[in-house]
Amino acid sequence: MLSNTVLLKKQNSYNMRKKYFGFLILGVLLAGYIYVPLPDNVEEPWKIMLLNTFLKTSSYLALFGEILGLNHFMKSMALFSRIQGFPPTSDENIIVKDTTFNDIPVRIYVPQQKTKSLRRGLFYIHGGGWCFGSNDYYSYDLLSRWTAERLDAVVISTNYRLAPKYHFPVQFEDVYTALKWFLDPQNLESYGVDPGRIGISGDSAGGNLAAAVAQQLLEDPDVKIKLKVQTLIYPALQNFDFDLPSYRENAHYPVLSKSLMVRFWSEYFTTDRSLKKAMLSNQHIPLESSNLFKFVNWSSLLPEKFKKGHVYKTPTHGSSELAKKYPGILDVKASPLLADDSKLRGLPLTYVITCQYDVLRDDGLMYVTRLQKSGVQVIHNHVEGAFHGTLAFLFTKVGYRAANQYINWLHENL
Repeated sequence: MLSNTVLLKKQNSYNMRKKYFGFLILGVLLAGYIYVPLPDNVEEPWKIMLLNTFLKTSSYLALFGEILGLNHFMKSMALFSRIQGFPPTSDENIIVKDTTFNDIPVRIYVPQQKTKSLRRGLFYIHGGGWCFGSNDYYSYDLLSRWTAERLDAVVISTNYRLAPKYHFPVQFEDVYTALKWFLDPQNLESYGVDPGRIGISGDSAGGNLAAAVAQQLLEDPDVKIKLKVQTLIYPALQNFDFDLPSYRENAHYPVLSKSLMVRFWSEYFTTDRSLKKAMLSNQHIPLESSNLFKFVNWSSLLPEKFKKGHVYKTPTHGSSELAKKYPGILDVKASPLLADDSKLRGLPLTYVITCQYDVLRDDGLMYVTRLQKSGVQVIHNHVEGAFHGTLAFLFTKVGYRAANQYINWLHENL
């Protein structure tokens, strides 16, 4: 008969094995949750997987909360993203302060070093699908600091009201209001900015707004100051066709899936989920607006290497009722790619960044083609092995390189 001591040891050993087995199962499940297959040319894939895990978890929690009726999906995502908020903090090189331009919140970055000459000026618009994002996010704050310091420039990083509380054209109008205030000669003088060396820049939804306001400035007789450059960082430029090769190839890749991008677009115009449903099936543009598809026809606007293996499908026309209820889906201020060639010709020197594994890649590529055909000088930086949001991921090698290339280009051309 076994002694109590031996029985106790066996019991402890059994319990320990159960714990190890439990930890093993937990580890396998956690690894399966974190792991996502990535293309071979992606650098530091584990960083992308960890980032994707955070974004995926936030998305699941937001969706769960929406299903339970606790909160709107986008409001929850905005709440989760607030952990990136960073207060205005000056250092030995840059003075940082929050203020307003005609009631629109902006964050201003001014080099500490005194100068007798006027400085460059850059007006930056953050991304976030028109639904979340802020100029105080750490990644935007850091990029603005780098830009201000390396260019010896005054950087204005603007905010704007967000969906789902506010819909198009509020975001456009807020950005345009702040930009016009900044471009007033007296205001430029007060900040020591050279009126001949002003640029506009934005990423993702901010790239959309940057392209839209740059076009609008050309038609505004009240604005005498001309932009010297525009930089569009993986911009969203059209909501007409969600069956582009980039949407097909990258529909389920990290950071920005097709379904999330379509949700962003639909929320930009309305909380009515019928628009999202129509957009997902690519049946939201009415027959009477079919003439506008020529501006976003990827079969004629994409370089051959990006069309390879894909066949163009003529979009199925949708109900006229959606366009009547939400006319913004047909507005060039929402989709800058809809601008005709005559409107594009006056645009300034343009720098466009696109990423290989990004549903928005082809928006940028088509705009590059259209600008070039309209006689606008364009520099295109296509970042291989990169996902949407790369410049916000400064902790990755590819993000750091792309940010440096962007700042170096501004240094040479602004």
